[in-house]
Parts: sequence; structure tokens; C-alpha cells
Amino acid sequence: MSTKKAHVTAAADRIPWLEKIAYGLGNTVNNLLGAAIGYMSIVLNVGLGIDPVLIGTLQAIPRFTDSLTDPVMGYLSDNTHSRFGRRRPYIFVGAILVGITFAFMWQLKPGLSQMFYFWYFLVGSIIFYLFYTMFATPYVALGYELTSDYHERTRLMGVQNFMGQFAWISLPWFYAFMENDRLFTDAVQGARVLAILIGIIVIVLGVIPAIFIKERYVAPETEKKEKQSLMKGLSENVSAFFKGLVLTLKRKEFLKLCIGTFFLFNSIQLVGAFSSYITIFYVSGGNTNMGAKYMGLFGTINTLSTLAAIAGVTWISSKIGKRRAFMVATSATLIGSLLKWFCYDPMAPWKVLLPAPFIAIGMGGLFTLMGSMIADVCDLDELETGERREGMFGAIYWWMVKLGLSLAFALSGFLLKWTGYNVVFGGAQSAETFMKMRLVDVIVPSSACIIAILAVYRYKLTEAKSLEIREQLDLRHASLNEGITTN
Repeated sequence: MSTKKAHVTAAADRIPWLEKIAYGLGNTVNNLLGAAIGYMSIVLNVGLGIDPVLIGTLQAIPRFTDSLTDPVMGYLSDNTHSRFGRRRPYIFVGAILVGITFAFMWQLKPGLSQMFYFWYFLVGSIIFYLFYTMFATPYVALGYELTSDYHERTRLMGVQNFMGQFAWISLPWFYAFMENDRLFTDAVQGARVLAILIGIIVIVLGVIPAIFIKERYVAPETEKKEKQSLMKGLSENVSAFFKGLVLTLKRKEFLKLCIGTFFLFNSIQLVGAFSSYITIFYVSGGNTNMGAKYMGLFGTINTLSTLAAIAGVTWISSKIGKRRAFMVATSATLIGSLLKWFCYDPMAPWKVLLPAPFIAIGMGGLFTLMGSMIADVCDLDELETGERREGMFGAIYWWMVKLGLSLAFALSGFLLKWTGYNVVFGGAQSAETFMKMRLVDVIVPSSACIIAILAVYRYKLTEAKSLEIREQLDLRHASLNEGITTN
């Protein structure tokens, strides 16, 4: 019989449920902001007639600039001192500014030139992503430091991911809402109204984590260094920033998590447009109302399945470990991606819904486990450097994701062009075009799942290793606090 004792989370390390929910509502905003542009961008093509390549460029450039600002925001957040904390002021102000910006950037009207739309949307998107970074980077870092317990971290990320799925319930129905003839004259007007509604929701929900969550642990030695950093000159701060950036990128276990996320998440985003176009023009024969219905149903089934998967992955990770749980969940997404080839059937449109639960399992496990695993990496980093740098780790992680998103959206436009797709033909695309679209939609995510599994396979921060690191840190903190009290 095994003599291993079950780990029990100390009362001091447990996060109250109201704070978990408050933190989770921030993820509803995070997901909504991160995916809304992608789901609404179909209007730029179908409603305003912008070339798919230009649309891909419109989505790639702002995300690329956003990925460059993430590490800077992470460093600023790690080294900010105010009576409201390191993270909360940025979360509060960022939520308000990003909500306002999102509402304004979609106020487009038909009848203008492609280049006008291009430059208006490009400038608006760049400003939007600057404010999005101000909100999201400190928000992510806040979650990494709310508890030091190995399993409570996974439970927190499970609640966060669960709450974030409420955004995904609505996202697949955006196109159906914008195309509703009873509400709007066209989809462009629908997009204008929808953007205002989203902006209001972002502001209301986005400030909740800043108001209702208390920032917790900061190591004494880190606090001293942070206070000193505020007195440095510009050159010293720049030097400290790049030093921290290099140290973060040298963490092999962290890079394995980044690679796994990069391929798994961004491959799903890359083929998102293909799935939509295949559903509308191949499965539904160009019937946009029918296509919108199946897109919405697919998204709803996917989201409900993700909610169940989050609970399942959170539980199974406590039994087999975070690494193995990730590999199991990602394998399910691999099965779902392969299954799509057999489920795009114009004679039986309902089959398009079958892959949704399988794909959902990997997506439900991804951010539930990755956030918890990165928090464990932050402990290892503190043990070896004496610094708490959740902001930098969170920024680099999402920098990888956003860099991948920019590449995915840019590549998506070119791949769509390569297939021979032409919006004028609607459901009358050539057989070769539909074949190419289906191949991309299946091969890309399937290959990415395999790469993600291989990347995380050699991740070494097991539960036993993480608990050992935590014990060493607790002893160090106790010793430092005792020294401060004595002095």
C-alpha cells in the first residue's frame, strides 16, 4: 500500500469563493476582448467588402504591437508600488479605457473606401490593444500570486476558466445577432450596436477584480528591491527590464508551457475562420442564416462541454498530475480535430456539431492547467533569484500567445486566399477550394496538438518537486521576517 499522504490545503492558502468569482469575472472580460474582434471581423469582409488579406493584416499588426508591449507592462506592474497594490490600479483604469476604445473602433458605415476602413480600424486596434495590455497583464499576474498552494492554484484557475466560458457562450452568436434583419438594416449596423454593448459589459465586469480582490503575498526581499527600483534612473530600469526578460526566457520549464500553448491555442484560432466559412458556404450551401445557426450551436455545445471539461480536468490533475492531465485533454482535442473531416457533410449538416465536445476538452484543460503550472514556475524562479516576477512571466506567456495570434490571423487570410475562396461566389465555390479549406481546417490543429503534447511531455515540476520548493520558500520568508522583526 502507498504511504503517500494526501495533500491538505492550509486555511491561510484557501481563496474565498467570492474572490474566486470576482477574479473569474475578469476572465470573462479577458476572453471577450481577446476573441470579439475575431468573431466580428467577418463583417469586415461580408458587410464592408474588405479583402481577406487586408483583414488578416488588420488583425496581425495590432496583435504584433500588443505582443511587444506585454513584457513592458509586466515589468511596470511587478515594480509598481501604490497604496492600492501592484496590479489593481492598472486593472481598474485599463478596463474603463479598453471598453470605451472597443465601442468606438467599430463605428464604421458602408460606402467608404477599403483603405479608409483599413487605416481607421488599424489605428483603433493598436490603441485598443495598448489598453487591453494595461488591463490583462496585471490581471493575469494577480492570479499567479493569490495563493501559494499547489492544488488551490489549479482550483483558482478552474474557476477563472469556468467564468471565462460565459464569454464563449455568447461569442458564436455574434454573427447571428449582427445579421438579424428584424433588429438592424445590415450586419454593419449590427456590429456598431454590438460593440457598444460589449464596451459597457467590459467596463462593468472589468473593474470588479480591482475592487473586490486583495493583493496578497510579496516576498520581503522582493519588496525591498522593488522600492529601490523606483529610485533608479531610466538606463538602470531599462537594464533591469532586459535582465528580467532574459532570466524569464531561460526558464526551460516555462518555455515548454509556452510552446504547448503557442501551438495548441493558436492553431484553433488560425482555422476558426475556415470552420466558419466551411459551415456557411459548404455545409449550409451559402445559406447565411442556416450557417449562423450551426455556428452558434457549435459554439454553445463547445462552451458547455468546456465547462464540464474544466471541472473534470481540475479533478483529474489532482490524481495524475498537471502534466499528464494536459496530455490527456490535448489528446481529446486531437481526436476532435481529426473527426471534423468526416463531419462536414452537406447532406447531414447536424454532423458539424459532433467534434465540438472533443475540441472543448483540450481548450478547457489548457488555461486551467497552464496558469497553475506557471505559478509553480514563479516559485522556482523566486527560489533561485529571490524575486517575485509574476507580471513578467504572465507577460511573456501571453506575448507568445499574441505573437502566435498575429501570425495565425495573418496566415489565415493568405491561406483563405490560397484556397481560391471568393466571397462573390458564396456557396458556389469550386470543389477544389472546398477541399483545400477542409484540409487546412483538419491538418493544422491536428499537427499542433501533437507538437503541444511533445512539448509538455518533459515538463519536470511535479507535485512533489513543487511542494519541496514551496517549503524552502516558506522557511526563507520566515527567516527574513524574523530578521526584520528582530531589527
